[in-house]
Amino acid sequence: MIKAFLKNYLPRHRNRVNQLLHMVGVPLTFVGTPWAIIAGKEWYWAAACFVCGYGLQFAGHAVEGNDAGEVVFLKKKLGMPYTEYGPHSGSSSSVNQHDDTTSG
Repeated sequence: MIKAFLKNYLPRHRNRVNQLLHMVGVPLTFVGTPWAIIAGKEWYWAAACFVCGYGLQFAGHAVEGNDAGEVVFLKKKLGMPYTEYGPHSGSSSSVNQHDDTTSG
């Protein structure tokens, strides 16, 4: 399971700026948000952690040149084209070796 996760994760996060933004954004989202709720902080602290954390991750994927995982999932479900891997990842999300794919 971890091997499969890393096989998909590593080529999608090669850019150092993307990695840095994820190092801040992921804990902010998945630790900061629950902490703010459990600690009884005002609602806007949890909302700020969630929005800012995800914002940093989305910004990282914009720098990388690919769609964030949640965006890939939604675009697949809606049959829209998506970019799973950035242009310099050495990987492709389609059998035709193109970055943009559609479901179906």
